[in-house]
Amino acid sequence: MAVLGASGSGKSTLIDALANRIAKGRLKGRVALNGEALESRLLKVISAYVMQDDLLFPMLTVEETLNFAAEFRLPRTLSKSKKKARVQALIDQLGLRNAAKTVIGDEGHRGVSGGERRRVSIGIDIIHDPILLFLDEPTSGLDSTSAFMVVKVLQRIAQSGSIVIMSVHQPSYRILGLLDRMIFLSRGQTVYSGSPLQLPLFFAEFGHPIPESDNRTEFALDLIRELEGSPGGTKSLVEFNKSWQSMTKLHPVDASEQRNGMSLKEAISASISRGKLVSGATNTNTNPSSMVPTFANPFWIEMATLSKRSFTNSRRMPELFGIRLGAVMVTGFILATMFWQLDNSPKGVQERLGFFAFAMSTTFYTTADALPVFLQERYIFMRETAYNAYRRSSYLVSHALVALPSLVFLSLAFAATTFWAVGLDGGVSGFLFYFLIIFASFWAGNSFVTFLSGVVPHVMLGYTIVVAILAYFLLFSGFFINRDRIPSYWIWFHYLSLVKYPYEAVLQNEFDDPVKCFVRGVQIFDNTPLGSVPGALKLKLLESMSNTLGMNITSSTCLTTGSDILQQNGVTDLSKWNCLWITVAWGFFFRFLFYLSLLVGSKNKRRGRIQAYSLLSEYFQATRHHDHSTLPRITSKNVGLHRKPPPEGLVKCNSDAAWEDPCTFPLIAKALAERLVPEIQPIVEDILSVASGFVHCGFTWVQRKGNKAAHMIAQSCLNNSLHVYWNASIPSWLREQLFRDFPPSRP
Repeated sequence: MAVLGASGSGKSTLIDALANRIAKGRLKGRVALNGEALESRLLKVISAYVMQDDLLFPMLTVEETLNFAAEFRLPRTLSKSKKKARVQALIDQLGLRNAAKTVIGDEGHRGVSGGERRRVSIGIDIIHDPILLFLDEPTSGLDSTSAFMVVKVLQRIAQSGSIVIMSVHQPSYRILGLLDRMIFLSRGQTVYSGSPLQLPLFFAEFGHPIPESDNRTEFALDLIRELEGSPGGTKSLVEFNKSWQSMTKLHPVDASEQRNGMSLKEAISASISRGKLVSGATNTNTNPSSMVPTFANPFWIEMATLSKRSFTNSRRMPELFGIRLGAVMVTGFILATMFWQLDNSPKGVQERLGFFAFAMSTTFYTTADALPVFLQERYIFMRETAYNAYRRSSYLVSHALVALPSLVFLSLAFAATTFWAVGLDGGVSGFLFYFLIIFASFWAGNSFVTFLSGVVPHVMLGYTIVVAILAYFLLFSGFFINRDRIPSYWIWFHYLSLVKYPYEAVLQNEFDDPVKCFVRGVQIFDNTPLGSVPGALKLKLLESMSNTLGMNITSSTCLTTGSDILQQNGVTDLSKWNCLWITVAWGFFFRFLFYLSLLVGSKNKRRGRIQAYSLLSEYFQATRHHDHSTLPRITSKNVGLHRKPPPEGLVKCNSDAAWEDPCTFPLIAKALAERLVPEIQPIVEDILSVASGFVHCGFTWVQRKGNKAAHMIAQSCLNNSLHVYWNASIPSWLREQLFRDFPPSRP
């Protein structure tokens, strides 16, 4: 079945409503299958949804992509040979045999064509042979031949026993011949529902026969657009369709329609018996929701499959890891040559402290490359988890496991490059701990950046936040100012600093030896104004100090040990192993926060347009009835604004009238743009940028400066009466819906 209509008619909204992809509270009514309410859990496991955008891993081949989909959606009780056979049969069904070994590709890698990519997107969602298949404009962006091949594939899927529901913008004549049923929508209302073969008879009885030389769908869409522009709108066509439907129900139904009278359990059982729902469905349960397992595979199989897919995709882009390794090696080389073989003098101690602070902060900064990983996979993850391909917890563990090998290699490379070159202490055991704390730092930093990738929507915003927060971590780590001297109102940030714990750990690893001396005799004058005096004078000063203090201080007397350095730097409250475990624990903590972001922030639900419509429609309704007293309530309640003068940059209405509500509209639009979800912002910007109006009786243009010559809706006055004249080129879906429900009064 195809859902047709002009842009803004409600095609995608209807598909999303049927597929339970609209957020709760944004939609009224219920979805029923065979006359019974369809639960959300059951709908997820018996259906699939193909998005308009092709969301695929670019470096996997067509066959590998379908194989991984089979591993996710087909149960482990099915042998590998049967899974492979299912994939090969699906490749033939989709007409992808010649492209089976070709990578999907992206902007930088040549791959399959657009039509083949679309068929792969369909294939990964039908690998388990769902009962219901929803598609959002599967032919958009394709040439006529590719579009026909895609719909031909969908016809074969429908003939195998599935229900296929798709939205189509304007199908060709050949595609029209493949459809069993079609629905025309206009401004959210059904104007035709039936077989494509009945379309000429329907419009003939309506009084607008379709010429034989015209394309049926093009004629219907043109007529609908013409009616939408007429004073009465499509009301007459909607009413005629209702009467037409009531007349057709009086005719006998065929056998296929009679079968639809069975219960939901019987219908699902019949589909399972015909081979549908390969994902381990049974027909022995009385409850339809318990007939199909929520997930096809256990946790560990999902985790292993996700890890294998990520490794396969990453292995074919070695340049990414090469760049990371190169950055770490270059940083290590610069540090090694800059701090080459530091001595145990007071200057050497200060240089060690600077090396440790820079090295530990660098390990965190180099993990920022993990930020785009999930941002690139976010919508693939949302698509796959929306219909229970795998658990979110499986993705969490897999995401961490895939990152570990590269972190181990990078940590070992950095530690080996710097430890002996700088001349750090501790021997083999010291090197092993140095390696472990660097690895723990990489792990904590990678987990922190991964958590941010689950929260922030854009890469550049994420990089800005990462750089800023890591700078704060370094500031409060204890290097620039000791813990004892940090103000009490900032001490909490010191303990939250990720850099604090690895920094203190490497300090203890280097200076924890109570026997090793770092300041002897005359070295006490180093780093002071007396450091430049002759050595003989230093010895006399040292002798004078000995006499004053009553103790013998010679040029070989140890005055400062490693323990003293730790005491001076405030590193006294935790052992180096405790610092290591805390750093590792920070990594697990941020992974848990990342899991919460997956649960909360990655639900594939629509909400923006519905929220915008409800808010703006209240404004239209108030202005239509000139109920000016309701406008402050609307702006305060829904947008958080109170009636106030226009903001700077907005020319105030030049009128003697008390009511200046056109000045209020930009405030509403501005608040919508700032407070609503991101997907509604372009819509509000359209209103601000292209809306226009005119004024009478001395009114002036109302415009907002610096926004592409944006003009504000103005107020007109005629014969001492206030009339609101709307002449706004706002998005079609919003304009048509608002003007249908709240037609403006005209002067």
